[in-house]
Amino acid sequence: MEKRGSFGSKLGAVLTAAGAAVGLGNIWRFPTEVGTHGGAAFILIYLACVVFVGMPVMVSEFVIGRSTRKNAIGAFRQLSDNCFWRNIGVQGVGVAFLILCYYVVVSGWTLFYGVSSLAGQLQGARDYEAFFHDFVGSWWMPVVAALVFMLVVHWVVVRGVKEGIERASKVMMPMLLLIIGLLVICSFSMSGFPQGFDFLLKPDFSKVNVDAVLSAMGQSFYSLSLAMGGLVTYSSYFTGDTNLMKTSFSIAGVDTSVAILSGFVIFPAVFTAGVSPDAGPSLVFITLPNVFNMAFSQVPLLSYIFSGLFYLLLFLAALTSCISLHEPVTAYLSEEYGLSRRRAAWVVTSVAGLVSVGCALSFGPLKGLLIGGMSLFDLFDFVTAKLILPLGGVLITVFVGRVMDRRLVEQELSNQGRLRVPLLRVWLLLVRWVSPAAIVLVFINELFG
Repeated sequence: MEKRGSFGSKLGAVLTAAGAAVGLGNIWRFPTEVGTHGGAAFILIYLACVVFVGMPVMVSEFVIGRSTRKNAIGAFRQLSDNCFWRNIGVQGVGVAFLILCYYVVVSGWTLFYGVSSLAGQLQGARDYEAFFHDFVGSWWMPVVAALVFMLVVHWVVVRGVKEGIERASKVMMPMLLLIIGLLVICSFSMSGFPQGFDFLLKPDFSKVNVDAVLSAMGQSFYSLSLAMGGLVTYSSYFTGDTNLMKTSFSIAGVDTSVAILSGFVIFPAVFTAGVSPDAGPSLVFITLPNVFNMAFSQVPLLSYIFSGLFYLLLFLAALTSCISLHEPVTAYLSEEYGLSRRRAAWVVTSVAGLVSVGCALSFGPLKGLLIGGMSLFDLFDFVTAKLILPLGGVLITVFVGRVMDRRLVEQELSNQGRLRVPLLRVWLLLVRWVSPAAIVLVFINELFG
């Protein structure tokens, strides 16, 4: 049996866990939700949801992972003798694998668009909608992009926790933050920056309704990568002196900052080009390439640089997230079945890569293959995002708040009594009542709304 890995530093632990949280949802889905639900008003609601819904769940996962030093499935089996609670971890590892299978497809799109932008193909395209559909409808291009991206993820994971995941995160996360900072600075030169600035900082409460609140809850939950097995697994690599509460604040801070800063990148360009801020999911791959060209029409070189940096940003965000989806499954196979880390990683890469081919082709040759009226890609997205993830979040909060030994929880949060935890009672209240109730509301809204 290989020696179990661990993070080499507190900074590495924070950057790695932050990388798990920061993903395409921050840069793509968050601006879409902001544009639809009143700009700054939605951001205020979102921040409240991060604090009162997302962070309590995150800390719960940290407690489970570090207290057991095991993978997501092994952790629950160590903490409970009850057959039901012992198998909650199966949900986390299973959903991580399913999300990886289709998330890597979209991640492959970021790779393709990054290469196309650097090659000048995006700047030369006349019909960006046709450009996108020709790509995703091809029988080989999206497959190759997804598999190449998967191999990059594999290359990081197979090198281990400290030498692979932590080292990569120490490079990628600062690079991601630097790029988004440069893009924000570039956006200052756009004529639409004042409008974008106002849109993000002046709330329009007329668009705030129940749907906006539930969307903010859902966004906070998915943005922080909760109930996917990744945070339980990563926290099992934390050192004993890691402050779990403080770490959760750091991760939520980085995650939220990236989401908001992405708005300062996207909306000035959108207003400069005269595009509606609620353009929806097509914004990143169809609308924005045209927006960047129009925004920098007088200086084509800036369009080239801005577009290239933006898709590099998307690539890095997707990569850190895919690593956090690959690792829980790899850790489970390695620890529970005695496989070497290299062999376990190859099993995950091979099987997930094979399934991802079907998801990639569901926009083209397999478009007519429908299950329950949905393509394979849409089916994976529906089952994970609208069913398994909310259910997992509720079970985790109930388990930590009501089933897990209260003394063990307090010991983990206080680092065996070495730290004061002034927010312990507040956290317990949120975990026992607020978070599960909020997640149930999101679940009902997503399923029947």
